[in-house]
Amino acid sequence: MFLQFFTSLRDAQVPVTLREYLTLMEALDADLADYTVENFYYLSRASLVKDERNLDKFDRVFGTVFKGLESLLDAMEKAEIPAEWLKKLAEKYLTEEEKKQIEAMGWDKLMETLKKRLEEQKGRHQGGSKWIGTAGTSPFGAHGYNPEGVRIGQEKNRNNRAVKVWDKREFKDLDGNVELGIRNIKVALRRLRKFARTGAPDELDLDNTIRETANHGYLDVVMRPERRNAVKLLVFFDIGGSMDSHIEQVEELFSAAKSEFKHMEYFYFHNCLYEGVWKQNKRRFTDRTPTWDVLHKYPHDYKVVFVGDASMSPYEIMVPGGSVEHVNEEPGSVWLDRIIRTYPHSVWLNPVQQKHWDYSESTTIIRRIFANRMFPITIEGLEGAMKELTH
Repeated sequence: MFLQFFTSLRDAQVPVTLREYLTLMEALDADLADYTVENFYYLSRASLVKDERNLDKFDRVFGTVFKGLESLLDAMEKAEIPAEWLKKLAEKYLTEEEKKQIEAMGWDKLMETLKKRLEEQKGRHQGGSKWIGTAGTSPFGAHGYNPEGVRIGQEKNRNNRAVKVWDKREFKDLDGNVELGIRNIKVALRRLRKFARTGAPDELDLDNTIRETANHGYLDVVMRPERRNAVKLLVFFDIGGSMDSHIEQVEELFSAAKSEFKHMEYFYFHNCLYEGVWKQNKRRFTDRTPTWDVLHKYPHDYKVVFVGDASMSPYEIMVPGGSVEHVNEEPGSVWLDRIIRTYPHSVWLNPVQQKHWDYSESTTIIRRIFANRMFPITIEGLEGAMKELTH
């Protein structure tokens, strides 16, 4: 397993050496990790990662290689019944016909019922269709199935059906230094260019230097500002949840955009835009930027791009309090409309294949809000989006 961990890090382009790997093995022999996954994580990260820019890659590889190990140890320590029984029950199979028989409550009834359950329930519950628990068909809990529920105590999506998540989730910043797998992304982005010479005159103007030298009879050096892309870009990235499966594609887009646009600002959001956005995901609960500040800071001549799969509960877009993670005073649609009215040149880039868009109600709503200015993250889609932004 440890050798697989080492090779997986190399495959992910984390520059680890054999000497560092052997140092980690020596540390394990000395029991420095104390047989806990958490201690091993910090020990291996300190031994193998030399540049903080590689921390995100390291975390992803670690999570893949040692997936489930920590939760398995916790289950062995805390479970009152055999772990294998819980696992089999948690992976309970429901036919499509059975799933259709489970009725969705609707937003108001769902929130009212959850409040009532919290008041009534006295202990842990496993299975069933009423109480807050696991592996059942109740709208509240984890590792079960309900077409419209509140997810409580589950580490990740399983059926993508929750309308609210009652857990603190940690997201990772996008890596803006990814080596591009699709060079044509940069070519497509170059359609959005308007060159101008601005800033300090720090570039030699050879033609004018020759001309002025000939006119004056002595060397007369002429400098000029560097020729730059004058287009100003404001990008909002959807992060976490269902977007985890699109990280590689979005990071390639992020890297290409950073290299092509000198005047680029970006923020993160989750699922839908609300009253606050953030720059660093590890500080998204403590260091947020009010969306009103963004609207007032960046002029209307900025081009705006949203990047997200638009896959969410329709409540998150249309209902106050519908956010999956917090109680928002205004619907997400209100904030999206404010962005579009402030920045006339706005588009939405969707990593999901276009043929699947019509199967998602939330995607249909977002497309309507953006007046069909939603484009897939393909070469043709990017070219169409850049053309739309230049109008």
